[in-house]
Amino acid sequence: MVNLVHVAKKQLVQRLAKMAGLRQRAVDVDDAGTVISIWVPKDKLPAGPTAEEMETERRKKETKRNGGRLSVVLLHGFAGDGILTWVLQVVALARHYDVYVPDLLFFGGSVSPAGADQTPGFQAECVASALRRLGVERCVAVGFSYGGFVAFKMAEADPALVVSVVATGSLVYMTRSTSEAMLRRLGAASFAEFLLPNDVAGLKSLFAAGTYRKWWLPDRVLSDYMKLMIFNRKERTQLLEGLVVSDEDAAVVVRSYRQPGFRAKLTASVRAQPGSAHAAARIPRRYSCSGATTTASSTWSLREASKSSSARRRRCEA
Repeated sequence: MVNLVHVAKKQLVQRLAKMAGLRQRAVDVDDAGTVISIWVPKDKLPAGPTAEEMETERRKKETKRNGGRLSVVLLHGFAGDGILTWVLQVVALARHYDVYVPDLLFFGGSVSPAGADQTPGFQAECVASALRRLGVERCVAVGFSYGGFVAFKMAEADPALVVSVVATGSLVYMTRSTSEAMLRRLGAASFAEFLLPNDVAGLKSLFAAGTYRKWWLPDRVLSDYMKLMIFNRKERTQLLEGLVVSDEDAAVVVRSYRQPGFRAKLTASVRAQPGSAHAAARIPRRYSCSGATTTASSTWSLREASKSSSARRRRCEA
C-alpha cells in the first residue's frame, strides 16, 4: 500500500524546498561513519568534488556578494525530520538568507555508528562540523523542541560560529526536576513513551501537545506518518536519556555563565572573526521566562522572528 505521507513529502515538501533553491546532500562529518543529511543552498554546492575546491569557490562567491548573506540553520524536534518540519519557513527565509536544514542524527538520512555519543553536545558537534565542511563561518541557529537544546549546545561550544540563537519549545538544559514535572503534566511515564508513540492515539496526543492549532487528520495519514517518521526507536530513546542532566550540573553551568570573564571571552571570540554585513560584534542578551532561557541578538534578528520575540520578551518582563 502506498504511504501517503511519503508521497506528499516527495511530491510537495521536497519540491517546495527545491523551488526555494535548496538541494539535499550527505556530509561525512568525522570520517568514521557519521553522516549528516542536510538541505543546502544550491549555489553553495559547486561542481568541484573536493573540499579545497568547494572552499575556493565559496570564497569567490562571498567576495562578489560583499560579505555574503547570513546563514540560518533550522534544527527540528522529535516529531519529524528537518525539511518536513521547516519547509514553510524555508520558503519564506530563503529569499533573504542562506538556509541550511539538517536532519539530526537518527532522523531522516543522518546516521552514526553503533556506540556513538547520544547527547545534544554530540549532535551539536556533528551539525557544526557539517556546516564548517560546507563553508559556513557564521550562522543563526533556530531550534524547535529538541533542536533548541542542540542549538544552545552549538552556541556554547562554538560562539564564533553561532552568533545568535532563536529557540521555541525548548530549554538551555533539561534538568531532572524539570523533566519530572513535565512528565507529570503530560501524564506520561517517560519522554520515550510520549515522543515515540506506538499507535495513532499516541501520535494524536503528541501532535495535540506540540501544535498551536488542532489539526484533524485521518487515521490512515497518521498511521503512514508513524511508519515513515518514527524509526530508530532504540537510538532515539537513548537520545532522550542523554538529554536529561542533574540539577546540580545545570547549576554549575549557569553559574559559569554569570562569571565576569565569560561575557568578555565570548565578545572577544566574536570580534576576532572577519566582519560581515549581517552580524555585529555585540554580545547576545539572555532573557528568562518561566524557567526557559532564550538568546537573542541585541543588534539584529530574523525578520520573521523579531516581532514574536519582542512580544514574548515584553510578556516576560511584565
